[in-house]
Amino acid sequence: MNRIAIIDDSAINLEVFKDWVKRLKDCEALPFQEAPEGLRWCSENLPDLVIVDYQMPELNGLEFISRFRKIGGRKEIPVLMITGTDDKTVRYQALDNGATDFLTKPPDRREFEARVRIMLKLNASRKEQANYSARLAEDIDRATADVRAREEELLTILSVAAEYRDPETSAHTKRMALFSELIAAELGLSPDDQALILKAAPLHDIGKIGIADVILLKEGRLSPEEFATMKKHARLGYELLKDSKSEILQAAAEIALSHHEKFDGSGYPGGLAGTAIPLRGRIVAVADVFDALLSERPYKRPWLRERAFDFLQNGANAHFDPCCVDAFLARRDEALEIRARFQDEQFPDEM
Repeated sequence: MNRIAIIDDSAINLEVFKDWVKRLKDCEALPFQEAPEGLRWCSENLPDLVIVDYQMPELNGLEFISRFRKIGGRKEIPVLMITGTDDKTVRYQALDNGATDFLTKPPDRREFEARVRIMLKLNASRKEQANYSARLAEDIDRATADVRAREEELLTILSVAAEYRDPETSAHTKRMALFSELIAAELGLSPDDQALILKAAPLHDIGKIGIADVILLKEGRLSPEEFATMKKHARLGYELLKDSKSEILQAAAEIALSHHEKFDGSGYPGGLAGTAIPLRGRIVAVADVFDALLSERPYKRPWLRERAFDFLQNGANAHFDPCCVDAFLARRDEALEIRARFQDEQFPDEM
């Protein structure tokens, strides 16, 4: 049922328009002799069409339309203004205020019915388009959720694959990702960028799946030749991920390539320095090294945590971006809570 609000200060006109509306199929007339009352009803209910007279006391048609359009959800509802004047200035003002069409007094019944039908068809088409847009948005949301779910599944598979080859524990991967998120938050990165680095950071060493076990699992320090081979994992990880269209995997590719660069330019594989190193790489460098220092490795025992914090401070401007170090140190209590929450199964921290 189409609800048609009719606002006119003339009782006779209201009765005439009400009778004409009743002749139309599936239409309900809602007459108001006082404009403020009609406006109040229109603010509490959603009409399918508004018919409003121009010359009324208290609130004329121009002001009524202006106020009606300011009510939420009323910008697209058709408004038919009835006026006895041919003054184009009035009509221009009505159009500026949001009128859809006009009827000139005294209106002809057949013209009235024809214009009302046109306005109702216009509104029905608008509602159908709005419903279609809403359904389309829901379909897009579902498809996006499916893509994200598959993306998350792929990330999990890649992380597990890396863990099978790397002696580092899954707890390390979790911790350094959370550390990276802490630094990103302290640096003022957006929530979306914080979430992105949290998801991408665990793949920082994915390139190690291309390094031979004899090097990857060696106990003790690597020879210069072995270390040269080990350093290839940064570019291997980048090559593995760089062609993905996934925003997460692209970020992971950037991190894989840049997290072993050093702020003074002495890192690898590109010898980048300062802000030429991508910010994500600078963030992950701090997070990864700190957690590695506190963890057992085939070639070393875990460090005391104060020694690890000192190492970061002393390495600012040389190994690490000082801004990233300061950001991490500002969140040191939260970092230690993360260490306590996600502990290695085999090698607990030395306290």
